[in-house]
Amino acid sequence: MTISITPTANQRMRQFLAQSPSAAGVRFGVKRTGCSGFAYVVDLAEAAGAEDQTFQIDGVPVIVDTKSLPLVDGTVIDFQRQGLNASFVFHNPNATGECGCGESFTVG
Repeated sequence: MTISITPTANQRMRQFLAQSPSAAGVRFGVKRTGCSGFAYVVDLAEAAGAEDQTFQIDGVPVIVDTKSLPLVDGTVIDFQRQGLNASFVFHNPNATGECGCGESFTVG
């Protein structure tokens, strides 16, 4: 299982975790939605559940549920600012297509 975080994403995740000291880590996964089938989820996790795996990635605890693992394996998480907008950006080798709005993706 490989997930990578760019230095910019790492810094942003650490900021989120510093604001919520009780959080167990950053939750990363996917949910069924959107025009293409799956959308990424990035949020603070208060605790890891029985179906979760926790990875220490460059000092950031990242919690991934077992159903999302095969869909996010190999993903590089980045954080980018464009004008007034800022968001996490995902480079996922498992994605075979994305919808036009970029909010969801398909796997083959």
